[in-house]
Amino acid sequence: MTTILRLPTEPDQLTLPALLLRNAEDHGGLPALSWRAAGDDVEWTTLTWQEVRRETAVLAAGYAALGVERGEQVLMMMGNRPEHWLSDLALTHLGAVPVTVYGTAAPGQIAHIARHSRARFAVIEGARERERWEPLLADATAPLEKLVVVDPDEAGPHPAYALVHATGARLHRADAFDKAWRESRADDPLTVVYTSGTTGDPKAVPITHRSVVVNALALDRVVDLPDHVEHICYLPFAHIAERMLGIYLPVFRASHVHLCADTAAVAATAGALRPAQFFGVPRVWEKLAATVRAALAGLPAPQQAVIEAAAVTAREHVSYRERGEEPPAVLEAAYRRAKAEVLDPILALAGFDRLVWTASASAPMPLDVVRFWAGFGIVVMDAWGLTETVGVFTTNSPSAFRLGSVGRPLEGLELRIAEDGEILVRGGTVFAGYLRADGTVDGALDADGFFPTGDIGRIDGDGYLWLTDRKKEMIITSTGKNVSPALVENTLKEHPLIGQALVHGDGRSYLVALLVLDPELAPAWAAARGIDGSPATLAGHPAVREEIARAVEAANARLNRTEQIKRYRLLSQEWGPETGELTPSLKLRRRVIREQYGEVLDALYEEGGS
Repeated sequence: MTTILRLPTEPDQLTLPALLLRNAEDHGGLPALSWRAAGDDVEWTTLTWQEVRRETAVLAAGYAALGVERGEQVLMMMGNRPEHWLSDLALTHLGAVPVTVYGTAAPGQIAHIARHSRARFAVIEGARERERWEPLLADATAPLEKLVVVDPDEAGPHPAYALVHATGARLHRADAFDKAWRESRADDPLTVVYTSGTTGDPKAVPITHRSVVVNALALDRVVDLPDHVEHICYLPFAHIAERMLGIYLPVFRASHVHLCADTAAVAATAGALRPAQFFGVPRVWEKLAATVRAALAGLPAPQQAVIEAAAVTAREHVSYRERGEEPPAVLEAAYRRAKAEVLDPILALAGFDRLVWTASASAPMPLDVVRFWAGFGIVVMDAWGLTETVGVFTTNSPSAFRLGSVGRPLEGLELRIAEDGEILVRGGTVFAGYLRADGTVDGALDADGFFPTGDIGRIDGDGYLWLTDRKKEMIITSTGKNVSPALVENTLKEHPLIGQALVHGDGRSYLVALLVLDPELAPAWAAARGIDGSPATLAGHPAVREEIARAVEAANARLNRTEQIKRYRLLSQEWGPETGELTPSLKLRRRVIREQYGEVLDALYEEGGS
């Protein structure tokens, strides 16, 4: 628990601006926000908490001069850059509601959000965003009036961010700034998050200051972090996870945010910063594990044997902790020796040797990935929650965890399992309902105040929640058997060559799958066997195809008959948000993939399909 923080009023009355003032007064000289200029991979620019509040006040005056009013939504489409982070706080201080739109959103999705939110203003990054947003200025069905463009060379006829800042610097008055934010109340909306939309149009989830603070307090009770801890901020701010981890929790904890605009630079950033905490959605942990595995595969056999022996010791040590038992003195000594002499030097190469808190959420974590990191003494604390619960609802903690589960509810929150296995939740962080276009709320809670999450799971005897799948994604075969596609997909992905998988078979008599080679491990695996080629060409190589066949056979051996894959197709192209197969939070868009590969899937059910 954080022990250095003064709460300026009762917790249930706190607002984000009150916490920012506290930071400026109590921790004003400490670093708050750091970023690197485009093209600079060495030097960081840093603002202290005093400077952050000063910049927030200037920008608030600038946006007020532009015409932004209390209570209205202001849309933003930018990467993880300081203009985004600071604008978010500035709009909040005006009493406006900042809303981030995913940078990968299609024009139709942008139009839906613009109309639904009734936003008059949008702050966007540059030319790429202008192409998608400008048509809305002439669209009579959308109330959009002005675009603010951050990149000055791309502003064209629109006001530039620099102009908003300059206007704010000229017009800022401390008394007006103070008056505006003090009018905000804990029950006021802090943001609206539009769900990423794996199916259908995104829904608007209103999130209040109070629900964010309640969630932050509950998380602080189970997460023991160093004071002013650093956070690598790289996930989209349109996702509730990064909103909490990259904006709201840092303000609550007076911690230090490092913005990482390029997700490809996350590993290098971690290597340079050696953070104490790191959060990644399952796909991030999978890719990091694949990178480490590929590097280890290139080492001489004797070194690999030493590392594997150290990993066995680490996993045994983790097992004792998982059971809540004190490791025997001999094991404790062996583990400390293995960490110091073998494991930490490897982790140091990735900047992970100082980690005290590692976490994942958003989707079930493949158990083999969890066990891989446990072999380095890193327990990835899987958590679970939704946008509708302000992110984390259940979590594992260093003092109480079960590998493969998503932990137990945070303090003050309740969950139960419905007869059909659906997880129901209730508590102070659960929203009341979805925001309608007219500003009213469409109630989403049942008569007892529980929200049906759409996730399927079970609670074990110790109160840990285990996820099965999304209710709408469960496959029901033609024989009436229910199958969790995520369970089958994660089993397939336990083989290092398989980076992505989609299982299909709703209404069919058996399951088929689309498989994608891991882009990091596949070339390393091939090179070790004297095979050249990229993942695209390796997908057709006989040796690779034989290994994939063995991987599917091994997975089937661990699955029941209904869950087994009868046929599959190995694809040459990795799926991603840019090509539409993944959401921005790296979850499968199953409908999109099924439509895109419809002919391939149909062929797998035809005689002779492979």
